[in-house]
Amino acid sequence: MGSHGWALRGTGSWAPGTAGHGQPFPLAAGPGPLAGAAGSTAGPRRGCRPAAAGVRCGGDRGRLPTCSGQGCARPCWRNATCWAARLSRRRSCQASSSPGHRTCSACCGHRSTPSWSCRVGPAIPVLQRHGLRVLPRDPYSFTPLLEDRSPPRSLLLGHDTAQTQRQIAQFSRKDAEAYPKYEAFMGGLVSALDPLLDAVPVDTAALGRGSLLQRLRALQALQPLLQAGLALGRQLPRYYEVLTAPISKILDQWFESEPLKATLATDAVIGAMASPHTPGSGYVLLHHVMGELQGRRGAWGYVAGGMGALSQAIARAAAAQGAHIFAEKAVCHVLLGRDGRAQGIALQDGTEVRSKLVLSNASPQITFLELTPQEQLPKDFVQRIRQVDTCSPVTKINVAVDRLPSFLAAPNAHDGQPLPHHQCSIHLNCEGTHLLHQAFTEVTHGHPSSRPMIELCIPSALDPGLAPRGCHVVSLFTQYTPSVLAGGRHWDEQARNAYADTVFDCIEAYAPGFKASVIGRDILTPPDLERIFGLPGGNIFHGAMSLDQLYFARPVPSYSGYRSPVPGLYLCGSGAHPGGGVMGAAGRNAARVALEDFRRL
Repeated sequence: MGSHGWALRGTGSWAPGTAGHGQPFPLAAGPGPLAGAAGSTAGPRRGCRPAAAGVRCGGDRGRLPTCSGQGCARPCWRNATCWAARLSRRRSCQASSSPGHRTCSACCGHRSTPSWSCRVGPAIPVLQRHGLRVLPRDPYSFTPLLEDRSPPRSLLLGHDTAQTQRQIAQFSRKDAEAYPKYEAFMGGLVSALDPLLDAVPVDTAALGRGSLLQRLRALQALQPLLQAGLALGRQLPRYYEVLTAPISKILDQWFESEPLKATLATDAVIGAMASPHTPGSGYVLLHHVMGELQGRRGAWGYVAGGMGALSQAIARAAAAQGAHIFAEKAVCHVLLGRDGRAQGIALQDGTEVRSKLVLSNASPQITFLELTPQEQLPKDFVQRIRQVDTCSPVTKINVAVDRLPSFLAAPNAHDGQPLPHHQCSIHLNCEGTHLLHQAFTEVTHGHPSSRPMIELCIPSALDPGLAPRGCHVVSLFTQYTPSVLAGGRHWDEQARNAYADTVFDCIEAYAPGFKASVIGRDILTPPDLERIFGLPGGNIFHGAMSLDQLYFARPVPSYSGYRSPVPGLYLCGSGAHPGGGVMGAAGRNAARVALEDFRRL
């Protein structure tokens, strides 16, 4: 790739020579005569899920990892592997065919950028002992403007309240005064809803069936929901509006300056086929500010070494507790006994891994429509899984450059060293929310946005080891792009490159010289994200984060508690409650449910 002789590596860095492969996604199984046994038949089986789409963690062919999961990321491969060790101690099995992340993505969670906001505070010290190192970002958001003035203005947001207010005051003193109040208001909603993410959704069906003991257990699950309502108190009507209204309406109530509103609105539409004017877009914003890092709510950071380093730390932590991890092993299907219970998994090479429990962090579509025998699933359940909205507007572009972008609104230093804004999520084409809506409108007609929403990250600004000296890795999370182009045309190399050229032209307007700095690029449209990483529709969350697909209804009503129609088979990825993001909540919740069931076997 260019004269440097370096290639993008799957862990989010550069590697010498030709493009290398990312680390494979692990398949973890517990030790013991059942879980560890490998009764195999000769040759691969038909209908197996391909390894490239089913079991990889990093991208292959030199790609940076794509997240699930903001996602980062984004598929949540963490959600299963984090808890493999606990399950392995009990001779259970975790079958995973989920692809790679953001991870923040998410993979990505989340979203397909190398930055992340994390909720698994207690797990961080454990992972740090196994090599995880997180580089916090402060400031965290930078929005340069295109203006008929020299130099153009920009908006820099960080954790220093006074400095952030000074930045906002460039556009509106009223907004600068309102911003801390807005942050406190949203923080109150986050604090109230946050416990729901770590709780199993209420099984409404169980409230009216089963024994008295089973009904009492179901009632206990209402406690987090009731506590959330009490915490919201008299503000409940206003908070209800945040969850259900278009984010543009909420932001208009607080602010008057368009650059600030557009910057905040990006978190409401990121990874979503939605406009700031779409009802319910407020929750998506809330989902992205729920995280915390090193005790600071809403903080973001880069994983040192790239997002692949996070998966490796999780793998080492699991292995230290006795988990067995099998790399480059594509899952073929779930093994079922005569009684219809899950009994393990069959791999593509014919190996059978026997177990009493199977957890899948693949998408609901892959888990139930490809890996599970259809005759064992209720027809109405299969129909609902097929109807899950997985539409995604995201095209991810990974770029290698030989110098830092120099923005008109914030020119580079003479020595070429990174400045504070280079560590941020850099928002382009965000002068106003009308631009975001215009970009969305174009995609509804099958056309890629002519002025797309662009979130540009440069992880090597904080982690220089990702690239050769003076060079950098740039991650572009862009939208909106359709899965199928107007007229039923499919994406080909010409269409991919034409869209990437549009994106690069936009960046060039903000940072002249960017196109000349590009050494190589990798373009991943929605169909590419599905084909390579197993993301249904290219959706980094395994399904839209709309109110009709959350909590009780994720992935479908009556099956939001991680159990599936197949006894012993559990869903623990981004397609389960609470959705995508680098947090491990779905895996933690699913592990608790599985362990509870295991004790009764």
